[in-house]
Amino acid sequence: MSVKYDHIRRLPPEYYCGEACVHWSLTMEDRQTGWRIPILYYKFREILTHAAFRYEFSCPMFCLMPDHMHLLWRGFSAKADQRRGMKYFRTQMNPVLAKLGARFQKQPYDHVLGDDERQESGFVAVAEYIARNPERKGLVPADGYAGYPYTGCLIPGYPDLNPFEAGYWERYWSIDSVLRRGGIRAVEDNSEDA
Repeated sequence: MSVKYDHIRRLPPEYYCGEACVHWSLTMEDRQTGWRIPILYYKFREILTHAAFRYEFSCPMFCLMPDHMHLLWRGFSAKADQRRGMKYFRTQMNPVLAKLGARFQKQPYDHVLGDDERQESGFVAVAEYIARNPERKGLVPADGYAGYPYTGCLIPGYPDLNPFEAGYWERYWSIDSVLRRGGIRAVEDNSEDA
């Protein structure tokens, strides 16, 4: 018996390009659990790094929940294309997940951030919403979300960034500015500035 999928309607492609900001939610088929293990976390970060580099976006917050994941992506060049980046990410991740008995549902859900959400305070609020998912699901105690081991960030060229360290957002905005001015090549030239 074949399963018929309803397709999620997407905005036109240009909404996902350039300096777009998108909150992606990827659910496991049949809400499968058991895939979120430490070795997968490292493979996830590796694949996310390649996707971010190829499609020119940063991921200032992500959270891997037991049966789904949240990713907040922000394009940093006119060539950034998050829809293509997401297709690449899913294509690379599904074989890894398959080894653990899981795979993504047919389509991810996305929310393209509006003007208010793209402003610093609104953007940080969306990131905090993502980071607090484990707290809302009872995986960590109230205000213990920073200790959840499957939440983090990925900004190409900055492997040591931690979204829960003091000064993270000031540093992120500085790096974002460098990336938007000069793209990925600007990272090395401005590493002391960011």
